[in-house]
Amino acid sequence: MTGTTRPSGRAFNELRTVSFERRYIKNVPGSVLVSYGNTRLVCTATVEDRVPQFRRGCGGWLTAEYGMLPGSTQKRSDREAVRGRQKGRTMEIQRLIGRSLRACLDFAALGERTITVDCDVIQADGGTRSAAISGGYVALRDALAALRPGKLKHDPVHGFIAAVSTGIYKNTPVVDLDYSEDCNAETDLNVVMNDAGHYIEIQGTAEGHAFRRDELDAMLQIARDAIGEIIAAQKDCLGL
Repeated sequence: MTGTTRPSGRAFNELRTVSFERRYIKNVPGSVLVSYGNTRLVCTATVEDRVPQFRRGCGGWLTAEYGMLPGSTQKRSDREAVRGRQKGRTMEIQRLIGRSLRACLDFAALGERTITVDCDVIQADGGTRSAAISGGYVALRDALAALRPGKLKHDPVHGFIAAVSTGIYKNTPVVDLDYSEDCNAETDLNVVMNDAGHYIEIQGTAEGHAFRRDELDAMLQIARDAIGEIIAAQKDCLGL
């Protein structure tokens, strides 16, 4: 595996530089600029003292929205609001973000409040959905920290959540694919995990040859190790 040359020169199990810059937007209680190499997103989290009708009497809720700004890719993309509808890819990604972050919340402890996590891609170079989940988690923690004094009996967040992409590139399992690798990968696999080492979601597609069990095991292992590094960066950022 170590013999494959990646466009970036990274080792097969090497992450791009991952960073979180908190309080990036002053108007909301939780915000972060998250970077996975040249992929950058602004994630914000806001809290409202109401819930959707289907959640009344059941505790709180979390929902997520995701979008790519027109200048986030080399070729300008139209705003989806101009088209009048969201792409299927956008809806799929924001549902993934919501499912992932709901996995770390105690909704009874949150009370009848709705958290909205917005993830806006300002520069795309592969792995945007993974960066959105990891950055959205940091924004979520800060939004709830702003609520806690007198409003929450205890912290409704249990554990840490992070995500990373993996894939088969030139017959080799690699982690954290950038755009040049993602375009040419034989397999694309996105992994979401918590800090207990448990899986929250795995999304995998063979885009070239069908992948084997040993390749799947290898991708899951490098994803597990990489997510451990990302969670360590989240903890360092949050001072935990």
